[in-house]
Amino acid sequence: MDKDRVEGSLKNIKGTIKEGVGKVIGDTKLEAEGKMDKAEGKVQNTVGGIKDSIRGRD
Repeated sequence: MDKDRVEGSLKNIKGTIKEGVGKVIGDTKLEAEGKMDKAEGKVQNTVGGIKDSIRGRD
């Protein structure tokens, strides 16, 4: 498993938590940061998946 996939998954989880906490406490900035972290995590996870696919074909 590629390092990017692991880090991307962690960013996604962190973003989900930040978004949830932001909603609960009414902090729109924290909520937006959480959404951004989730998006970054998804992209990084996808990149890692592509790298895994390329390595698997070698």
